[in-house]
Parts: sequence; structure tokens; C-alpha cells
Amino acid sequence: MTVETDAPTEEGRPDSLSRQAYLAIREGIILGRYPQGSRLAEQRLAEELEVSRVPLREAVPQLEMDGFVRTFPRRGAVVTKWDAKAVDDLFDLRLCLEVGAARFAARQVSQGASIQLLTEALTASQNVVDEGDPYKIAQASTRYHEAVVDLADNQLMTTLMRSVTGRMLWLFYLTSQLDADDAFEDHVTLRDAIASGNERVAESIAYAHIERDRIPSFSALDAR
Repeated sequence: MTVETDAPTEEGRPDSLSRQAYLAIREGIILGRYPQGSRLAEQRLAEELEVSRVPLREAVPQLEMDGFVRTFPRRGAVVTKWDAKAVDDLFDLRLCLEVGAARFAARQVSQGASIQLLTEALTASQNVVDEGDPYKIAQASTRYHEAVVDLADNQLMTTLMRSVTGRMLWLFYLTSQLDADDAFEDHVTLRDAIASGNERVAESIAYAHIERDRIPSFSALDAR
């Protein structure tokens, strides 16, 4: 089973089979191996991932909670479809969550917190932008936004962010034809705003960065 690399599990233990199944199916959905609106056939998935049906059944509720599938009586799990409302809902939530996180991250910096996490995330982003792999670019962009929320040092924000980053990664990948260099420059500007410790500047830069991509994301999805 080949899946995307996730953070190390607690005490270095390997992921459970259900977690591995979740990651493999999620990656397959994002990359389009399991198309939007298609039914996830349990037997076929078990054969592809070389696992029993039990880990698959354990993975499905998490996939549904994270917005990748919907379950229906007698049909099982069906891959979620992106529509205009789904895109708007994600952008609206990001504005509520990430703009506040940028503000609080700047506050933490003004009180002595390090911006090392953001700098490391930017370095990783620059490396993958140079490589030009759309999926890796989407992953790196997602991790940068996670780092901003982590720097805010609010556990509730971090937990909420982790529940939506999968959808962010999916949309970033689907709209990968948007200019990655522009997004990277925005990330640099946001890092610098947070590093300044000025809460209002960080807040406004975060808002502008997120909102700038809303309409282009619709256009990119239509083009697909």
C-alpha cells in the first residue's frame, strides 16, 4: 500500500491499518483515481490496498467526517462532488479560522515566539515549487497554512484546522493550474507580516491571500 507521508505517530509506532487505508483512499480521491460521484466498492478497495474489509470500514467514517465521501443506505460510500457551495463554504471557513490565526500568530511572535515553523514551511514550499509536482506543491501549501495556525498556539484552532486541511489539499490540487509562484510570494509576505508582530497587518494580509484565490478557483475547476 503506497500512501502519502504523514507525520510520525505517537512514540514512533506505525500507522494502524485503518489509518493507512484512510490515507490511501484519501490520496486516491484527491488524485482522481476514485472520481467525484463514484462509489467506493469495498471488495475492489480491499484487493487494491491488500487489506481486509475491517480497516476499510473503520476508515470510511473519518473520510466522511473530513468531507471526502458521503455514505448512503445500500450504496455505501460515494466520493463527494465539488460544487459552488462547497468551494464557498471552504473559503468562508478559512477566512474565519486562518485570518484569526494569523492575528494570534503575530501576537505570539510579539511576545517572543519563534517563526522557525513558518520559515521551514516556506523552504519546503520553495523546493517543491521548483520541482513543479502539483500534488507536492498542494501538500506544501497546506502544511504552510497549518504552520500559521500552529504558531497561534491555540489547541482548539489547531484541531479545527486539522479537520479541514484534507479538503484544502484536495482543492489546492484541483486548482494546481493557478500560479504557484504567486502563492509562494503571498506566503512570504504573510510570514513577514506575522514576524513583524503587528496583529492587524497579519490579519489583513491573511484575508487578502485567501480571498484572492476564491474566484480563480472557480475558474480553474470549470476548466477541468
